Amino acid sequence: MKQTKSIVVKGTAINVLLDMNQNDYICLTDMTKGFEEGSRLIEKWLNNKSTIDFLGVWEQLYNPDFKTPEFGGIRMEAGSNRFYMSVNKFIERTNAIGLFAKAGRYGGT
Repeated sequence: MKQTKSIVVKGTAINVLLDMNQNDYICLTDMTKGFEEGSRLIEKWLNNKSTIDFLGVWEQLYNPDFKTPEFGGIRMEAGSNRFYMSVNKFIERTNAIGLFAKAGRYGGT
């Protein structure tokens, strides 16, 4: 069973999901609610080469099933003008566990 708790940062409530393995997931969507074009900030963040590098290192440290060769291809593409990565696309291509996206009501990244 997943549990959700909320933290308040500078007046903004941010949901934190605790999964069955006691891992916390912070809702990026909640973090960007107060900003103009908030959801676009997540998209821009995920398309940043430094973010891709960070996610790759994190996954290699904590995810034994991470598809490192597939990530290498993504890493080579990152930073180019034509590069686009979504959370779901990153998860599908690399078997990532550090991010997830939930669609629908109360969804988020």
